[in-house]
Amino acid sequence: MAERPGLVALFGSGETSASGRKIHDWLLDRLSQPIQVAVLETPAGFEPNSAQVAAHVADFFRHHLQNYRPQVTVVPARKRGTPFSPDDPAVVAPLLEANVVFMGPGSPTYAVRQLRDSLAWHTLVARHRLGAAVVVASAGLIAASARALPVYEIYKVGEDPHWHDGLDFFGPYDLSLVFVSHWNNREGGADLDTSRCFMGEARFEQLLALLPTDVTVVGIDEHTALVVDLEAETCRVMGRSGVTLLRGGGEERFARGQAFLVSELGPFQRPEPQAGIPSEVWERVLAARRDEVAPAPSSDVLALVEEREAARARRDWAAADALRKRIAALGWRVIDTPTGPSLQPLVEKPG
Repeated sequence: MAERPGLVALFGSGETSASGRKIHDWLLDRLSQPIQVAVLETPAGFEPNSAQVAAHVADFFRHHLQNYRPQVTVVPARKRGTPFSPDDPAVVAPLLEANVVFMGPGSPTYAVRQLRDSLAWHTLVARHRLGAAVVVASAGLIAASARALPVYEIYKVGEDPHWHDGLDFFGPYDLSLVFVSHWNNREGGADLDTSRCFMGEARFEQLLALLPTDVTVVGIDEHTALVVDLEAETCRVMGRSGVTLLRGGGEERFARGQAFLVSELGPFQRPEPQAGIPSEVWERVLAARRDEVAPAPSSDVLALVEEREAARARRDWAAADALRKRIAALGWRVIDTPTGPSLQPLVEKPG
């Protein structure tokens, strides 16, 4: 089975809304059955009702995406040094078989404290490197940054603007990214600027001055997601609104429906699959995957792919599109990447 990273969906908000459901549907439609979702509870682990917070997300997958018959498990990795530790192999075990991992509401800084160098985090990263999709939203999105915005500490407690080191999910790809959710928030109305995740423009300018110059800030509007395909090296804006990139003193805006290259985020480079993952974790994840049977395309499918590449080379787009549909009819999806076409088995829809 090829070692290729999975899709990453970065939600600005609305991950369990009607608009969010369309994005999840697009994502799950590109995965092989069975769909196995692991909801990581950690960001809300400090809250007395963290189990209910995670259960709400789990119910969303079960009921609103039921056409995919997802098998959903909550991973209650709430706090280190407790029976629900993110370092406990029994607690973390559902991540080993998941092909979708979700991390969402709670506190970004709490999530970073509990997950940094944890078994749960290393397992999540390993599963992603081997093809699992990762979906992060709200606190989970901010925690995945190179530098995490301490929202509660600044907005609620009144601490001076500052940053915390984040989990740096994209660091191994040579991308130094800071994610800011609720970029276009307007809850404060005319009296209080609550954009930039409740920081407001003036305070966010202070925060920008504290970041290293090589950082790219990715501001994601509410009810919007940026879907990153590291295999195809592309990004797609989905949902109601847009995404703002701040880099090198400049600003670039991408509206819903627009796509751009991953290189717009920084000097993208693929790591070795095991980079940064402890060998024992990597072996555990590989062992859990060895029983999976990977379908292989037939010689007929491969011949059609070659024929389609020839059509694309002569810029016969109508023929290339017709060949893509013939390949899809045989159960395969063609993904065009900078290094050539890649194939993924299509999901079999329930009858």
